[in-house]
Amino acid sequence: MKEEAMNEEVETRLLAPTNFGEEETAPPHGEAEDPWPHNRSGPPVADDLQAVFDVPVKVQAVLGRSRMDIGELLRLKPGAVVELDRRVGEPVDIFVNNRLIARGEVVLIDSTLGVTLTEIVRQDR
Repeated sequence: MKEEAMNEEVETRLLAPTNFGEEETAPPHGEAEDPWPHNRSGPPVADDLQAVFDVPVKVQAVLGRSRMDIGELLRLKPGAVVELDRRVGEPVDIFVNNRLIARGEVVLIDSTLGVTLTEIVRQDR
């Protein structure tokens, strides 16, 4: 009987700050400011996301794609040209963890390739 009651209980946890549009209030004199500003309205700012700054992500700049048979792939040699599905001057796609987040232009900086972001892609779920 006691085991059944324990299994039916649900543990509630606060996983992240919750914002319900309450007005921002200053802490009373002498109290430290809350590190998780629950009462602030608006989108999160950099300080709110401090806990995830060190989480690694995979970033890819995709110039284009090509499709070929395995036989063609095995015949590739140094100097071979692989035709991509993009034209010169078209933006490259920037993916973070396999999700398209931006588009940009390829740039050369001190003999290193880079990408200048020209558009942030907003994907509505």
